[in-house]
Amino acid sequence: MTEIASILPPRVENRTRALGLRLFGISCLAMMTVLVKLASDAGVHLAEIMFWRQSLAVPVVLAWVIAGPGLASLATQRFGAHVTRSGLGLVSMSFYMGSITLLPLAEATTLGFTTPIFATILAAIILREKVGKHRIGAVIAGFIGVLVIVQPGGADIPAAGAAVGLIAALLVAITSLQIRDMGRTEGAATTVFWFSVLSTIPMGLLLPFFITSHDAYEWMLLAGIGTLGGIGQIGLTAALRLAPVSTVIGMDYISLLWSSLFGWLLWNYVPGPATWIGAAIIIVSGLYIAWREHRLSISRETEIVA
Repeated sequence: MTEIASILPPRVENRTRALGLRLFGISCLAMMTVLVKLASDAGVHLAEIMFWRQSLAVPVVLAWVIAGPGLASLATQRFGAHVTRSGLGLVSMSFYMGSITLLPLAEATTLGFTTPIFATILAAIILREKVGKHRIGAVIAGFIGVLVIVQPGGADIPAAGAAVGLIAALLVAITSLQIRDMGRTEGAATTVFWFSVLSTIPMGLLLPFFITSHDAYEWMLLAGIGTLGGIGQIGLTAALRLAPVSTVIGMDYISLLWSSLFGWLLWNYVPGPATWIGAAIIIVSGLYIAWREHRLSISRETEIVA
């Protein structure tokens, strides 16, 4: 859901509009996860869900490109990088959607909030970025929040589902690092479009092995998944053209309220105290990391100007 976090710096800052777009995008993706779980409950295979998620998003993204930067913006000199990004994105999406099918929505959503924590660790290991005691403390606190939710040895949260959710967050963090690098030369529209198109190809090759007949209800779910996924992705990307991620990331956590609400309405599931306590710890950790990144970026810009 936050993997497009550092594609390009905002051109014209409009924080109020950016917050609204981020809230809209996150809400669309939260609704998409509800439809994914309903489709899985109806017997639709995960591979087929992913195919329709990507293929039906293509016309939505293409319409956005035509209305915005234009088809010429899709030209790229880094096609290989887009292929790699699409492969990583597809694997991370499979784990993320897998966690939705294996866990209650609230818990799956909350584990996804650990992406900034993994990104901080990977930035230190792969990019050799200096990580001070403040961010190290935030990372430790975030994983304490995970332990509070998962409660190792407890029976409430399946260990396999928790593992899939955490792997998904790790893979999204890895993808974020690559997108950050691609953002030096590739526009947001270019990256989003090629991801949607290229990831549809392998899923299309797998589709004959998993596709089944569907009734009108199931087709409505699949259509909604693709449409909401494409619109939500556009909303997230558009928000980041108007304000930095540290400004808008707080809107991401509204998805926990949506997932909890629909979990209660559709599956009669109410998250326990451990989930809310753990979620609060993880959210505070993620916001603190974002705040520190913002402060550090300001310091770097000041040093460059000086």
